[in-house]
Amino acid sequence: MTAAALLLTSSELSEAKISAALLIFALSYLVFALGKFPGLKIDRPGAAMIGAVLMVALRIVRPGESIHFVDFSTVVLLFSMMLVVGNLRFAGLFDWTAGFVLRHLRRPQLLPAVVFISGLMSAFFVNDIICLAMVPLVLTITRRMSVRPERYLIAVATASNIGSVATITGNPQNMLIGSFSGIGYLHFLVRLGPIALAGLFVDWGVLHWLDPRTDVTIANVKEDLPAMPANRGPLVKCMIVGALIVAGFILGFPPAMVAALGAAVLLITRTVEPHLVYDQVNWGLLVFFTGLFIIVGGAQKAGLIAHFLGVVQPLGLGKPAIFTLFVTLLGNLVSNVPAVMLMRSIIPTFANPQRMWLLLAMASTLAGNLTITGSVANIIVVETSRPEANIGFREYLRIGLPVTLITLVMGTVWVWFVR
Repeated sequence: MTAAALLLTSSELSEAKISAALLIFALSYLVFALGKFPGLKIDRPGAAMIGAVLMVALRIVRPGESIHFVDFSTVVLLFSMMLVVGNLRFAGLFDWTAGFVLRHLRRPQLLPAVVFISGLMSAFFVNDIICLAMVPLVLTITRRMSVRPERYLIAVATASNIGSVATITGNPQNMLIGSFSGIGYLHFLVRLGPIALAGLFVDWGVLHWLDPRTDVTIANVKEDLPAMPANRGPLVKCMIVGALIVAGFILGFPPAMVAALGAAVLLITRTVEPHLVYDQVNWGLLVFFTGLFIIVGGAQKAGLIAHFLGVVQPLGLGKPAIFTLFVTLLGNLVSNVPAVMLMRSIIPTFANPQRMWLLLAMASTLAGNLTITGSVANIIVVETSRPEANIGFREYLRIGLPVTLITLVMGTVWVWFVR
């Protein structure tokens, strides 16, 4: 569609501004798809920031108007959960939990332990940060066992994605969907929790079947794994606050407020320097979210989103299989968060928007297991584990492809046909 045609969709903007909005939107999503701007060191957060600034500077979005495009409840929820998980990590919860479980393992149980620890923790806390906590521990354990770590690292990535589908706080795109849809935390958990649990069993089965090596020894593992911290006060405090946060979610209180209150309580401490906790926050992701809101807001104001809606409606997205396939392809093309932002305007047009929101959450999350670049969690695992482990594209795809196909089919059938 030409800029002149798009002019018909927006009486507020001139043809030149609509053309500029189209160029900004296209270049921003190009970087989201590629990860970096060709020839320049501009990553996704940088592209989101630049695109948002240009939308405001060129008066496509007025400065005062930009505030209204940002969904601050999502940003606050994401920021607060990062602070909560950062405190839990410093208190030793993740190391101690994984170490406690792994101390009691027999030889064949390492793989399912990694899968279910990663998945269950990611169900209630942001999966990206769970991956940051799990990768060093998995590398330590596999090094002590004299076993190659790649299979277990892929287990961390795939299981964290699968587990995170269960709740609104499991991953960034679910936070967006929770805010846009108004679906309650408990209802979200009841509808998508079974998919996450079944998917973890699928993940374990595929990893075991495609790489059944179990010839490892666990000699001396007990003394190498983390023990209960000597000062248990911070750990107990964090566990109590974490439990209260989850309880608040389930009882139906606003997730952003509950998470913010929990984060504020955990910042009242005598043992942990605040800057160490702030270092656990993924500031780039927050910048990415904020800029993306403004870019999509400008595109919507220019009529680009309405045009996108007109293009995809004839594809038959009302059919669950076609919808899941479309979201899978879109998510792997531009990443899952930008994909959800694009689909935001489409979902309310369906006969049953709530079911489509849940289908979008399921598909956009599970599709992230297809390739290394399919989700931020995958990239974190691959990059954090270097140079000790080298997970290649084909090695990951060998596991990711069957896991993604099986879980997407299961998830689509469950969301669409099971009441």
